[in-house]
Amino acid sequence: MFETIIYEHENKIARIYLNRPERLNAVNEQLVEEFCQAIDQSITEEAKLLIVSGKGRAFCAGFDLKQNEEIISKEEEKRKFERIQDVAKKIRNANFPVIANVHGYALGAGCEFALSCDLIYATDDAEFGFPEVSVGLSIGCGISHDLPKIVGPAKAKELLFFSNRISSFEAKKMGLINHIFQKEYLNKEINKNANELIKRPTAALTKAKVLLNKGIQSDIESAYKLETEHAVSLVMSNEAKNRAKAFQNK
Repeated sequence: MFETIIYEHENKIARIYLNRPERLNAVNEQLVEEFCQAIDQSITEEAKLLIVSGKGRAFCAGFDLKQNEEIISKEEEKRKFERIQDVAKKIRNANFPVIANVHGYALGAGCEFALSCDLIYATDDAEFGFPEVSVGLSIGCGISHDLPKIVGPAKAKELLFFSNRISSFEAKKMGLINHIFQKEYLNKEINKNANELIKRPTAALTKAKVLLNKGIQSDIESAYKLETEHAVSLVMSNEAKNRAKAFQNK
């Protein structure tokens, strides 16, 4: 069905593998389009969780600068850039958690894709970075909004201006990623956490994701209002009532 990604779905867990290993999963237009389609498919198939990984030696090394695509027009370049942003939007708006499984390089668009996910687990030899400025390009996928909030404005500017690569240990210290594992244990730990998450009440998990994503973009009064709306809808749900009864009967 796809050429540049592999899509799997089993036991409510969807998996997307970026599959251009000969190019370190560098991003081209076809990969972006198929990535968007695969996320849509996971939603249509009512997955409860999505794991995004990369085949070969890297998660994703960023834009494929060797594809030599001719610049047709400003409008066409705008369309292509917005389609890349659609990947991040679809990940953020998915009504289930999305985990990034990062090994090797997560650079440029690859780093942006990873940071769009809800949780990031990485190998101890992974490298993160934003090389865009060094090659005359610009960041995307909401990084201009998220990165300063995570690491602070000064550090965000340093990372972008100098295009420094950082280790998974540095990334974890900055709050960019969640956990680090040795390469041979990464998939096992991700699967363990994935199986734990799909057991959680679906609506509560979805609303927790929505609240946190919207909360960092809104003022405190708007956050209070949305929290109240979600709290009331959840406490009235059959899922919450059944969970409460099960707990009381323990």
